[in-house]
Amino acid sequence: MSSRTRYFLSSRVYSASAPDGAPGTVVVELPAGTISAVHPRLLERPAGTQDDDWVDVGDKWLLPGLVDAHVHLNEPGRTEWEGFETGTAAAASGGVTTVIDMPLNAIPPTTTVANLHTKLAASEGKRHIDVGFWGGVIPDNAADLQPLAHEGVKGFKAFLCESGVDEFPGINEQQILAAMKELNEAKSLFLFHAELDNPASQQHGHGHADPAAYSTFLDSRPPSLEESAIDLIIRCAAQFPSLRTHIVHLSAASALPALRRARNDLKLPMTVETCFHYLTLSAEEIAQGQTLFKCCPPIRAASNRDALWDALLAGDIDFVVSDHSPCVTELKKLDEGDFMGAWGGIGGLGLGLSLLFTEAHKRGVEMRRVLEWVASTPAKQVGLEGRKGAIVEGADADFVVFDPQESFTIRKSELHFKNRASPYEGLTLTGAVRSTYLRGKQVYSRDTGFKGVESESDGKTLL
Repeated sequence: MSSRTRYFLSSRVYSASAPDGAPGTVVVELPAGTISAVHPRLLERPAGTQDDDWVDVGDKWLLPGLVDAHVHLNEPGRTEWEGFETGTAAAASGGVTTVIDMPLNAIPPTTTVANLHTKLAASEGKRHIDVGFWGGVIPDNAADLQPLAHEGVKGFKAFLCESGVDEFPGINEQQILAAMKELNEAKSLFLFHAELDNPASQQHGHGHADPAAYSTFLDSRPPSLEESAIDLIIRCAAQFPSLRTHIVHLSAASALPALRRARNDLKLPMTVETCFHYLTLSAEEIAQGQTLFKCCPPIRAASNRDALWDALLAGDIDFVVSDHSPCVTELKKLDEGDFMGAWGGIGGLGLGLSLLFTEAHKRGVEMRRVLEWVASTPAKQVGLEGRKGAIVEGADADFVVFDPQESFTIRKSELHFKNRASPYEGLTLTGAVRSTYLRGKQVYSRDTGFKGVESESDGKTLL
């Protein structure tokens, strides 16, 4: 295939050299799909340049492609919940050009090299964007961890409570330490779902409390479950002070003081993420029986949401992810409105940038900070700094064309993930993704839809 040059121009390019946005031209070499130059001005069109190689987006913003480091794609095994085809398409519609797939909810889970290969095979020909993989830690797979690390997974996730699926059990303190030894030797990253099971707090009834009341579910997952889990993780991590550890989907702001001490006083290399739903939704707005809002850990009060924003701005929380964890709609028990029996997980892949931009705008937070949280920092977390998450020479030409002025209302018919049920439905947001480019080629347009998965533009697996 012959090489050619493609030019992207915008009155506001958010590049590594202009993090607050400035007029610019980004030059991309095809078919490699890498950035060869970033010019701090609008270039004149070279003679002979084909129309499709001159992409002038005018007053719309050119952003780096997003990296969502916490997504459940569920294929194979639970593909009726979500799959590579629909999940990566939904991600592309929201400007996400790289996702890292969680090890559970697929069958088999990503807990052995053989299982990883099964998942890789299932993804072939279905990836609209680039996909990486987390490995999993379960009670009996310590011997599998280093082989999985050498195979290229980005790190390993474990639950300190029951995960909700039988094939991915939670682990105890002894098993945490055994896994830490293996992962420390592999120089990998250990991720934790940080809630400790508390049987007394998780009784369905709470006496005779109404299971359709959100307060009943919220009382069953108090902040103390996150606090005690994080205390345990810190205690274990202190025995392996060079091992990188990470708290996924932090919900309880009350756990932040312990995390600050671990990072600042103990100097542990610990990172923290939170989710779009914890930063944009609140318990007070969840009505009777609205089980689409159920997730674990739960969406908490508006005051807790404000404290998470403060921590994000202060750097105590490192980045933001979707934790897209869908299921078939029947498992949400919408007819019964049963919070205690419904599957816990939020469907929202592809909506995160607009959700976060809308909320950030209300709070006077500039786009530069938003892009740190959804692009450059998660890219660094998964070992893709310099390749993903920033518009910089040498990186993949992954771009988002974003209209900061466009408002839209989230409608079920316009969602792209497989089971179109989301607590975000009906929200009106400001800031819309107009198109998404992967390695310099358009994979999504808000006007014309998806370009399909072709051999030339097929998303790669990042191993």
